[in-house]
Amino acid sequence: MKLHELQHTDGSRERHYRKGRGLGSGNGKTAGSGHKGQNSRSGGGVRLGFEGGQMPLWRRLPKRGFKNVNHVSYAVVNLSDLNRYESGTVVTPALLIENGLVKKEYCGIKVLGNGKLDKSLTVQAHKFSKSAEEAIVKAGGKAEVL
Repeated sequence: MKLHELQHTDGSRERHYRKGRGLGSGNGKTAGSGHKGQNSRSGGGVRLGFEGGQMPLWRRLPKRGFKNVNHVSYAVVNLSDLNRYESGTVVTPALLIENGLVKKEYCGIKVLGNGKLDKSLTVQAHKFSKSAEEAIVKAGGKAEVL
């Protein structure tokens, strides 16, 4: 198949509907808006969630809890996950994302002390738990805070 042989599949490209183009079009004159009222006027209509003056659903439902705007969430990596790397490797956030240990960085990467580390690695992260830092140093590696 070549570029000039490409074709759209049947039904994938529907013709754009031309409103207000005469009575014979089936959608002329008022162009489907009807006569009078808020929705027939230019700029008419109501905002999303408006229920005609009735108390809207989002205000009727009870609110619970507290959302802290200053909350900092970290992407978490356990020590046992770091055993996949060879000794002497510099483990950076970019390497963790590339290998799929972390989906995205969030506000930083935190290394936790779950599991056992068998290899000496230089681990670069934004935060370390005390147990993780001790285990990395005990294994002969370094824990570098970014």
